[in-house]
Amino acid sequence: MEYSTLAPWQGMNASGIVYDLGSLFDRFEHIHDPRKAKGKRYSLSSLLVIIFLAKLSGKDNPVEIADWAQNHADELVQLLGLKESWMPHHNTIRRVFQTILSLDEFERLMVDYHQAASDADGEVLAIDGKALRGTAILGQDRSKYVLSVYDGQTQQVKAQEVVASKENEIVAAPKALKRVKLAGKIITGDALHTQRALSEQILTAGGDYLWPVKDNQPRLHQDIQRLFAPDQPKPGFGKIKTDFQQTQQVSYGHGRIETRSLQTSEMLNEYLDWPGVGQVYRLERRFSWVRQGRTYKTSCEVEFGVTSLSRQQAAANKILKVRRQYWGIETGLHYRRDVTFREDATRMTIGAASCILSIVHNLVLGLLKRAGFTNAAKGRRWFEGRLQEAFALLLAGNPLS
Repeated sequence: MEYSTLAPWQGMNASGIVYDLGSLFDRFEHIHDPRKAKGKRYSLSSLLVIIFLAKLSGKDNPVEIADWAQNHADELVQLLGLKESWMPHHNTIRRVFQTILSLDEFERLMVDYHQAASDADGEVLAIDGKALRGTAILGQDRSKYVLSVYDGQTQQVKAQEVVASKENEIVAAPKALKRVKLAGKIITGDALHTQRALSEQILTAGGDYLWPVKDNQPRLHQDIQRLFAPDQPKPGFGKIKTDFQQTQQVSYGHGRIETRSLQTSEMLNEYLDWPGVGQVYRLERRFSWVRQGRTYKTSCEVEFGVTSLSRQQAAANKILKVRRQYWGIETGLHYRRDVTFREDATRMTIGAASCILSIVHNLVLGLLKRAGFTNAAKGRRWFEGRLQEAFALLLAGNPLS
């Protein structure tokens, strides 16, 4: 009778590496490798581990990844149970993105992995698109473009959809949201996504929406704007009674004072021809730039919006909080991929390489958050000298999975 020291939630590969089922390493082991056995020096899972460890250690382009692997060859041989100490060339690393990995399969890996621990997710999901400027080719109309569904609380991209060259985000958003569990979630985005069909899709799936409203929905924008216009009654007539609920927040940073004032109303619920209206809002953002205690510049922005959340579900202060969380996709995802991971500077123009690279960055950001880092650059500096800890992160199963 044979006995195993493995726990029920663990597995072991041919090299003797013990990993948690559902971990990234486990998922790497099950990715289809289209290469023939003859001449194959490295398994696909080993190549992916090297790429992810290098990314966690602050290396970005294929040359940097290959050089990093060569410098850590002895440690990688021991960790991965490799027979040879030769590390992959940068062209091999590049081929992983260009020809070996399937975009659809790798995107499914990310979706499945990030949704495996849905109990730990945040309530708000933001959707937004990003151009992959590293794919720009002279003579083409535009770079490749991807749309992400982002959970700011876990810093995880729940789904990503490539925006075809002749499409836009309006077409991509419904496809991306179909792959996400929307029940109990609040979906927010920019005014481009304020679409009737998308709102109905979210409501049907058990979620709620919160959209800014601009001139792409002229009638809706005009009605909300008119509701919040200053009341100027004629002589002898009193002011119209309203149900406005108000909240205000003030923050200071980088020499700027920002005052956010928000009003909500349910008065248009029965009037507006829009699916599932729960409230409308007016958000005013005033900016004051201060130098040596004196204000030298001011500006003001006003946004109108609509949400399916009722006042019982979300008072004015929650509406303001949800709206502010939308900007997390810019600072928490797009900025980090551009600046921390130098995504736009990494030239990936062949096939789906750039889109696969963006998925790698999405996964690494989620790993850094899971490791307790709110600052991605600081997390990468920490893992640079801790290869064992970085590898353990890939072997560990998703919390609550």
